[in-house]
Amino acid sequence: MKELVKYMAQALVDHPEDVDCTEVIGEQTSVIELRVAKDDLGKVIGKQGKTAKAMRTILSAASSKLHKRAVLEIIE
Repeated sequence: MKELVKYMAQALVDHPEDVDCTEVIGEQTSVIELRVAKDDLGKVIGKQGKTAKAMRTILSAASSKLHKRAVLEIIE
């Protein structure tokens, strides 16, 4: 899951080398924390959060195939 989020974020930003993705694994839920450069934060979130919502939808669909739950948090 972490690689999927990192791949999507790197495709969106101007500075893909600054994308950092960490995964905190629980028993049933994984929390994926995404950090990007400050000037790329708006590109990852998108207008009215539409890009972030789309990334969360893709992550949810991919994690449901593995019978797990994943949550995406975008950290400033």
